[in-house]
Amino acid sequence: MKKQKATNVTWHEHKISREERERLLGQKGVVLWFTGLSGSGKSTVANEVAYLLHQREKLTYILDGDNIRHGLNKDLGFSPEDRSENIRRISEVANLLADAGVITLTAFISPYREDRNFCRSLLGEGRFMEIYTKASLDTCEHRDPKGLYRKARSGEIKNFTGIDAPYEEPEEPELVLDTDCQTVEESARAVMDRLREWNVLEGGR
Repeated sequence: MKKQKATNVTWHEHKISREERERLLGQKGVVLWFTGLSGSGKSTVANEVAYLLHQREKLTYILDGDNIRHGLNKDLGFSPEDRSENIRRISEVANLLADAGVITLTAFISPYREDRNFCRSLLGEGRFMEIYTKASLDTCEHRDPKGLYRKARSGEIKNFTGIDAPYEEPEEPELVLDTDCQTVEESARAVMDRLREWNVLEGGR
């Protein structure tokens, strides 16, 4: 991960704490980190969970892989180094949002365990939920909503995760969603159940 370059900088403590922001919102600020192959259902399930939470008047925000690369990370490609920097930046943003008391959902392939664990280390115990949207390569290729696997197979796209770049499966995720056979609604309900177990929805009061 990146080393500190700036000098003569001081961390400032603020009068309002995360706990006070959480009480105001009536929820716990956490990061739901959806990881899995392209086409495994990360964004689809994250959107459904955000919708269910919004219906319950909970404040959420989704950080989505493609959207972030249109702005904050538009200077990054898909080399291993750029992938790691992509996730480092997202981790820092997600941590800030969670510190504000927001239930933050991220949908990134995030193929490397070390990078995902960096975000876990930022958030600390009970505030980072790694959610593995597990689907076979065959299923993901069959779905191929963006036509990316077809382009990767033809050589048009290089360093594509699952084809010519590795994906390191989570070893101990907080939740595994078998999106080969689970519907979007079933997967979203499983996430909601886990949020209740963690007292996220009542965490601020």
